[in-house]
Amino acid sequence: MALTGTYVPSATEWVRKNVEEYEASNGEEGGTLPGTPYPVVVITSVGASSGNLRKNPVMRVERDGAYLAVASKGGAPDDPAWADNFRKHPEVDLQDKAEKHTYRVRELDGAEYDDWWKHAVATWSTYADYKKKTDRKIPLFLLERA
Repeated sequence: MALTGTYVPSATEWVRKNVEEYEASNGEEGGTLPGTPYPVVVITSVGASSGNLRKNPVMRVERDGAYLAVASKGGAPDDPAWADNFRKHPEVDLQDKAEKHTYRVRELDGAEYDDWWKHAVATWSTYADYKKKTDRKIPLFLLERA
């Protein structure tokens, strides 16, 4: 894992607890979105404004060793804070159960966006519902091993 710095846990209780459980158990606990059977990974990014390390559980959307981070925020009108982190600091650490690696991040557009969006919805159909709730184009970030 390449990122170093001061880790500041989330102010959101479920995020903080989910990350703590996940990391302490190598993804055996806290490995799903709370209240669902859907698996998550934990992504560590550098805060766009603070420069501190931030950790977020994100739905596990993977294909051929690459991961997709869907900045849906449940269909809210704005992006999650971690989207700005990815844009400003496009290197993250990702933990998928016990596997931990550093990834380069790039925001998708065009045909690649469409292809990965279909894969995201096939992985977790709720993304289609989130898209209906918002007027914004939900950002997609592809994470590839550094």
